[in-house]
Amino acid sequence: MEISLFTSTGTRKGTLELPTELFGAPINHSLMHQAVVLQQSNRRNPVAHARNRSEVAGSTRKLYAQKGTGRARRGSIRSPLLRGGGKAFGPRKDANFIKQMPKSMRRAALLSCLSFRAKQGAILGLENYPDTIKTKDVASLLRKMPLEYGRRVLFVHPGIQKSLVLSARNIPGVETLAVSYLNPEDILAARHIIFLADAIATAKEMWGMRKERTQKTPRTEKMEKDEEEKPTVTKKKTTIRKTSPRLRKKAVSSSSSGSSESSESSGSSGSSASSSSSDSSAS
Repeated sequence: MEISLFTSTGTRKGTLELPTELFGAPINHSLMHQAVVLQQSNRRNPVAHARNRSEVAGSTRKLYAQKGTGRARRGSIRSPLLRGGGKAFGPRKDANFIKQMPKSMRRAALLSCLSFRAKQGAILGLENYPDTIKTKDVASLLRKMPLEYGRRVLFVHPGIQKSLVLSARNIPGVETLAVSYLNPEDILAARHIIFLADAIATAKEMWGMRKERTQKTPRTEKMEKDEEEKPTVTKKKTTIRKTSPRLRKKAVSSSSSGSSESSESSGSSGSSASSSSSDSSAS
C-alpha cells in the first residue's frame, strides 16, 4: 500500500510504501472496540458519591419500640426508607473500572486500527520537519495538504521532534504523538493521520516484528534430562527397627536378671574357692 509523501513546505514529492506488517493486518472491529473501551475505562476517575446510612448525619437511636405501637417497625433515622436517610445503592467514588487485556490482543488491536485507517485513505506521509518553532508554518502546511483543515489531525513522530510538538500545540484539533505512544483511541478519533518517514521505520521496528515464542519442553523430558545429568551416587541403606515400649521393658528386665545371675555365680565361685583354700591350709 502506498501513500502520498509531502515535504515540510506542503508540496507533493512522491509516494511512500507502507509496510504490510503494520498496515496490512486483518481488521477486527470487535477487538478494536474492546481496546478503546479498555483505554477509556482505565482513564475513568469516578467522582459521583452518594452517602450511605453510616455517613449521613443523624442519631442511631431507635425511634420507638419494636412492638405495641401498631405502626411499622422502625430503626434509626438514618434508614434509607426515611427522608434524609442514607442512599442504599448509590454511586461510590471508590468504584474500580480498571480493565486488562493480554499483550498479544493489544498489539493485534493496534495493527487492526492502523490497517483500517490506511484502507480508508486517512494516512499521509511527511518527509521531515525543520527545527524552527513557528505555529504559522504548521498551519500553512496543513492548508496546503489534501485534508480538511479544522478537523482533528494527528502527527506521528519518531520520538524526538521538539520543534513540531511546540509548533502544533497551539492549533485547535491538532495533536502530536510519539510512535511508542500509539493507541487505538487516538488513531480512530483523528480525521487525518500524518506519519513522518522516520516514524514509519521506527514503528516497523517496534510493532512490526513479532517475537517468536519459545516452545517449552515437556516436563517428562526435562526430568529425564536432569536425571541423566546428575552424577550417580550409591548410598547405603540403613534399616532402623522400631520396638514397642513393652518389648523394650522386657529387654531391660532380661538384661538386668542376666547381670544379677552372673554376679551370683561369680560370688558362689569365689566362696567355694576360698573354702577350698582354707581346707588345704588346715590339713
